Amino acid sequence: MPDNWMLPRIFPIGGFLFDFLFVLIAIPIEAYVLHSRLKFDKKTSTFYAISINLFSSVIGWFIFFVSEPMLPIQLKSELINYMFFNNFKSPNTQPLIILTACIIFFTTFLMKFFILRVLLFSLNESFAKTEEEPKTSQRLQRRRFTTLNFQNTNLVTTILIANSLSYTAITIILLFRSK
Repeated sequence: MPDNWMLPRIFPIGGFLFDFLFVLIAIPIEAYVLHSRLKFDKKTSTFYAISINLFSSVIGWFIFFVSEPMLPIQLKSELINYMFFNNFKSPNTQPLIILTACIIFFTTFLMKFFILRVLLFSLNESFAKTEEEPKTSQRLQRRRFTTLNFQNTNLVTTILIANSLSYTAITIILLFRSK
């Protein structure tokens, strides 16, 4: 960590407001995908969509504020110019933006997947019951293991679809914003 690490004195209020707008757009899209693909009821899917989006947004802003002081001066200047004036000074910034957007997409996808897994695990009533189950046969244990693997695959696919759809909607809004 650098010696001059401190919290920024000016917070990007416009960035916070756009993030709030993006979360408000992502929640219904992802709740619909969770409802239709994982067969949750509407209230549960909305709860999970709100939770994963808010947690991932808070974690993302934390990572931003921790990593921003470590950026080179040129990148800081470009970032500040974009946050406050919605344009870039250097034409060489576009490949870096595309790379950063891909990293953010996959990082958000992984965060949302792990947050949903933790929420599903911690809020599941069957895990809260500590009754002893009778010994099961090897065949039944294998069947449960393959069912769990299928559920994990279904969860990954669902989160990937939901994240892709919400990022597509956000990208369309950003394109309208730039014009």
